[in-house]
Amino acid sequence: MARFISDLGIIHPLQKALTDLQITVATNIQEQVIPVILDQKEDLVALAKTGTGKTAAFGLPLIQLVEAENKNIQTLILAPTRELSQQIYNNLIDFAKYIPEVSIVLLTGGSSLKSQVDALKALPQIIVATPGRFLDLLQKEAFDVKSLKHLVLDEADEMFQALRDDLMAILKALPKERRTYLFSATMPGELKDIVHNYLSKSAVTINSDRSTIGHEGIDHQYIVVEPIEKLDVLLHFLNSQQGGRGIIFCKTKAAVNKLAKNLAIRKISSGALHGSLTQGIRDRIMEQFREGYIDILVATDLVARGIDVKELAYVVNYHLPDTPEAYVHRSGRTGRAGANGLSMTIIQQEEVKEIPVFEKELGIHFKAVNKANAEDIEWNNTLVWANKIFKTKPNREIPEEVKQQVKTIFHHLTKEELIDKVVSNYLAEHR
Repeated sequence: MARFISDLGIIHPLQKALTDLQITVATNIQEQVIPVILDQKEDLVALAKTGTGKTAAFGLPLIQLVEAENKNIQTLILAPTRELSQQIYNNLIDFAKYIPEVSIVLLTGGSSLKSQVDALKALPQIIVATPGRFLDLLQKEAFDVKSLKHLVLDEADEMFQALRDDLMAILKALPKERRTYLFSATMPGELKDIVHNYLSKSAVTINSDRSTIGHEGIDHQYIVVEPIEKLDVLLHFLNSQQGGRGIIFCKTKAAVNKLAKNLAIRKISSGALHGSLTQGIRDRIMEQFREGYIDILVATDLVARGIDVKELAYVVNYHLPDTPEAYVHRSGRTGRAGANGLSMTIIQQEEVKEIPVFEKELGIHFKAVNKANAEDIEWNNTLVWANKIFKTKPNREIPEEVKQQVKTIFHHLTKEELIDKVVSNYLAEHR
């Protein structure tokens, strides 16, 4: 039976903030982590997928443990991307709403170094950062970490894969006498080495529903296609998800741009997200997605971290990820907070042999789904074309004389006859 967060030793000002946020019942990871951080002195390794409430699991007790009169940096929270760091920072600000004496600063790329150096003059006790920007400011001696007591490594598997050099430099610079809390959806061998070398031998290990990581509430499916069919099959799938929002994952920035362009040409509501875009553009696209102005994100793996959008109906793996760990993080974008979700993978025949590897590694089952037949694809493309026409804005530069001549040609046709002729013309040109 789920416990209330108020039963876990959280102080009243934090409980009051949680009430404002309509959070009362603890998740599995919160039940296990909060008492360890508050009441014990050991390091912590927690296996938990995104969407399980882990930010509150470490954020609430670490805010509570801040010594308000101590104006040194006491807690450092590292995350692999700007988006995830921003999300953690926003959550902590919400949690600390009624504890004004606690100062929290965000340090990520995308903002000027000067503005962040100025922010550090507020003498924050908690810093949320990406490794690159934190290391940059640390090397510039913008702050002192000698009083650091708590280090959080969130999405640790992704950080050590993509940002290993920066992380190792940070770990070596931080005080040895500290507590480290490592959160990860997966535990690849490389990360086990880090745990062995940089965490205490008596570290507490918490396994939050490990057996269901990556597939709890998620339906895993795959479709086998020829390369030339891939886009048409995707369009057919997207049409079957009308009204639902989702994320399409590609391996490379170039693939993201190409697919996003193909969707845009067809007037399909979507936005591209990858690391070469400026932070301002990435923030704007994410805001449009969160607010429901666009329905689909086309993204690379790394920038998709930190996307915490409720009610995502599906994710699509337009390219099979390289590792089971990457699949966990992709599929974990849907089926969040107890909701059901769909993870659809579109693969070619030579990739089918990879599916059993993912199933064995992750303890999940993929359902093979037949691709739409040629006739269904053709009719779906007709609907995509019709929707494109519907969303096309009128061209104000067409001369009135030309418009009148076109109207004269069509004037004796009923609406039904005109639609029949226009659709028949489209089909004749595309068959």
